Amino acid sequence: MTVNLDAINRDLAEQSPRNIIQWALSSAKTPVLTTNFGPHEAAILHMATQVRPDVPVVWIDSGYGTEATYRFASELISQLDLNIRVYHPQYSRAYRSAIMGGVPEVDTPEHDEFTRQVKLEPFGRAMATEAPDIWLTAIRKDQTEFRQGLEVVSETRDGYLRVAPLLNWTELDVEEYLVEHDLPIENDYYDPTKVLGHRECGLHTSVSRRASE
Repeated sequence: MTVNLDAINRDLAEQSPRNIIQWALSSAKTPVLTTNFGPHEAAILHMATQVRPDVPVVWIDSGYGTEATYRFASELISQLDLNIRVYHPQYSRAYRSAIMGGVPEVDTPEHDEFTRQVKLEPFGRAMATEAPDIWLTAIRKDQTEFRQGLEVVSETRDGYLRVAPLLNWTELDVEEYLVEHDLPIENDYYDPTKVLGHRECGLHTSVSRRASE
């Protein structure tokens, strides 16, 4: 897409997440919303489906979610009537455990390869299949150091736009929205590609354009 990102981000800087979603979905021809069904994901899922009920929702299911997370996902898929598209790694969790030794230690080459196999490869496959022009994501600045440097709208290396409507919200802002709309929070969540909440798994860093590009 050829767009003026500076102008767009100036226009959206003071807008509410819902208004940002409204802009994104009215601008998009083939939007997707990604979710990991983490603790606060009901907020963006609710906002987006209020604007466009049939927006495609992509879930990269690594196979390593907790039982509570899978129940949470099932509840939200039903409650919000999500147009869900599920993508899995090429190898199952059971196969990895039997043949590859399960989840490697973080910050090792083995863990980097694990992350590529269970998240980055299926994400790339999902984006190639769905071919979005706009990608909605629930990332926020208060989650990691890398995300503090992002804008609400940015162009990815593959040319589609990443739109982060909740980028400038805090965790408290999101929780207040969930309470206001009687939406569930699921706290028994585990991501083996991150392990620690402040780490990047590499998904957002890998698709971001470098400043020099």
